[in-house]
Amino acid sequence: MKYKRIVVWFRNDLRVSDNETLSKAIQQSQKIIPLYCFDPRMFEKTELGFPKTGNFRAKFLLESLENLRSSLKKLGGDLVILKGKPEEVIPEFSEKVGAKAIFYSQEVTSEEKNVEKSLEKEAFRKGIEVESHWQSTLYHLEDLPFPVKQTPEVFTQFRKEVEKLSRVRSTYPTPKKVKFPSEDLIPEKGELPTLNSLGLEDPKQDSRSWLVLKGGEESAFGRLQSYFWEKDCLKSYKKTRNGLLGMDYSTKFSSWLSLGCISPRSIFEEVKKYEKQRTKNDSTYWVIFELVWRDYFRFIAKKHGDKIFQLTGIKNQEDSWSRDRDQFDLWVEGETGVPFVDANMRELKNTGFMSNRGRQIVASFLINDLGIDWTWGASYFESLLIDYDVCSNWGNWMYVGGVGNDPRENRHFNILRQAKNYDPKGEFVRHWVTEIQSITGFDIHQPWDLSTSQLRAVKIQLGHTYPQPMVDSIRKMEV
Repeated sequence: MKYKRIVVWFRNDLRVSDNETLSKAIQQSQKIIPLYCFDPRMFEKTELGFPKTGNFRAKFLLESLENLRSSLKKLGGDLVILKGKPEEVIPEFSEKVGAKAIFYSQEVTSEEKNVEKSLEKEAFRKGIEVESHWQSTLYHLEDLPFPVKQTPEVFTQFRKEVEKLSRVRSTYPTPKKVKFPSEDLIPEKGELPTLNSLGLEDPKQDSRSWLVLKGGEESAFGRLQSYFWEKDCLKSYKKTRNGLLGMDYSTKFSSWLSLGCISPRSIFEEVKKYEKQRTKNDSTYWVIFELVWRDYFRFIAKKHGDKIFQLTGIKNQEDSWSRDRDQFDLWVEGETGVPFVDANMRELKNTGFMSNRGRQIVASFLINDLGIDWTWGASYFESLLIDYDVCSNWGNWMYVGGVGNDPRENRHFNILRQAKNYDPKGEFVRHWVTEIQSITGFDIHQPWDLSTSQLRAVKIQLGHTYPQPMVDSIRKMEV
């Protein structure tokens, strides 16, 4: 064994299966000490006043860590919980327990990279080695058919090249045993914080929510088993993926992927298994296709650095943006007067989730109809979304904002046409915008087109029961 003790710093890789960092540490050390560190900076308020990590995200994180600790205990290990700046407290703890190395998974964006650099510097000062591993993507960084700095600016080109010239590596086996130090060395493992101690309230289950998501590797694989094998939903995924109501119109894997409760390679291998045992079609490919999209945003973030957070984006494109806080807050609260936008925003506010189709629609409305700073929308999503992934979130917002990787110049959604395509009977709007649920059929999407007598008949007064639309251009849209 190369080392007597290694500290394994868990970050966004909260699993024991297909975990290179954990596997390599077990191979190279007599004893390993898994730990997670709560960084107080991740729970501070943003410039807009939102918690950087909101209560839905934090609850999912705590559930995931509880499950990780349980999994490690079953293997003979445990999970140490630290609180503080990782670059300070992890080297200090490592020195205290006599660990000669710290292993961790690499991240790509500046906040995380700065922590890594500072941690490595402090560890080096204490004579502790550091080893990091790339394991957040389907295709490994080293297996790309081009240097990361030459990652194509158009997704289709990226996808075609990696599919043709790269391969997906096999998953790492789940460890059979974790050798953890004795109680004498680590008498206190640390307790998981409560939401209140993180400055957050426990989110209440909204009675309208159909969402059933629990953090952790066990839940992730349970969902994989249920969606693929028990309900056999994978074979029709491409047809249903733009749905709006219910658990099974899409895979819902994104929340577990965001914290690494499951790896993209594990999902890939299960898709291949399904293709052999059940069927292979456009739907099975489409799950892999979307994992490649996720990869793409991560490699683009690595290529462009902090440009993905800047208003001018990776195109360095100047534009005049509004920063009207009152209008922005109406968008946040789902009070824009545009029912399809409001329904999606209310779902997000009350559940921490929004469909992929909904995200594109509300982003387009904020950016193209209200003209509001796209980074405000990205920051709000960062706080609320259970499945927040820094690269995918900011990459997608850049995309809609016209300063990212979209080859189209203007991705302005016709809200009513989107509603006609994806909520033709108004069921989704009726579910979330309850004050106008008495309006029947598609009319619920455009209440402003109803006469005063028609609205009076269903006891609705625009501007009182429900807002007038914030922008007149919506009234003029053709379905």
